[in-house]
Amino acid sequence: MANLQALVIALFVSFVAYHPCLVTAQFYESMYINWGAHHSSILGNGEELELVLDQSSGSGVQSYSPYLFGSTEMLIKLVPGNSAGTVTAYYLSSSGDQHDEIDFEFLGNSSGEPYIVHTNVFTQGVGNKEQQFYLWFDPTAEFHNYTIHWNPTAIVWYIDSIPIRVYRNYENEGIAYPNKQGMVVYSSLWNADNWATRGGLVKIDWNSAPFVARYRDFKARSCPWEGEKSISQCAASSPENWWTSDLYKELSYAKQGQMKWARDNYMIYDYCRDTNRFNGQMPSECSKAQY
Repeated sequence: MANLQALVIALFVSFVAYHPCLVTAQFYESMYINWGAHHSSILGNGEELELVLDQSSGSGVQSYSPYLFGSTEMLIKLVPGNSAGTVTAYYLSSSGDQHDEIDFEFLGNSSGEPYIVHTNVFTQGVGNKEQQFYLWFDPTAEFHNYTIHWNPTAIVWYIDSIPIRVYRNYENEGIAYPNKQGMVVYSSLWNADNWATRGGLVKIDWNSAPFVARYRDFKARSCPWEGEKSISQCAASSPENWWTSDLYKELSYAKQGQMKWARDNYMIYDYCRDTNRFNGQMPSECSKAQY
């Protein structure tokens, strides 16, 4: 029995060391409602979050802590029914005009039409790196996992463990990469009917309000941001910084196959293919291998 107890303790210690900042699924402990609190709520014992949009206000949450590198995941059930004009955003962002940001945005739809998943990256305040996808399931019927994995080598967006996009670090070739600012995790539900659905042609039907998005199991297995010293500490190759291991420097062959399936069948916009937008002067990263 003593040997078994010692083994259990050793495994626990190893787990904590490997996951230096594992945020629990209790929203009370990890996030707070930063606007629209008058009609949004953390439910039960903190296991579930509900964001609401009506004509009076939208709502949003943010993590207590900023992070630099790691994996951030959330289970989300999107607004059902006629959600046209609404946007449910889930993203990481630093602050200020020169902010970094990594986005998931879910663009609402008319009843029966598919949601569009909008992804983007900002570096030093500049975005314009959009890719968009349809989903291969009904995101309003069940909770689905949306994960942003971010390390010194690449950013990967996952949906239910299937990678849909990679943005690699080519900073040594003069292409900016978000690796020097801690980012807070945010999510919000808001009125974006000036652009969200068919470029703003379809407006919100307030007769369908209130609009509700639900969340479970927020987890951030990430490096806590503690100022400039974190730039080197969080990027260091060490057992504690599991995200810097060779395993996470590139997608496995199987994961590349999953991503090819998602992109071949469900990607509807890629800024790297929009030659008209950039007048033929494509962003430098578009000529680089991403995966």
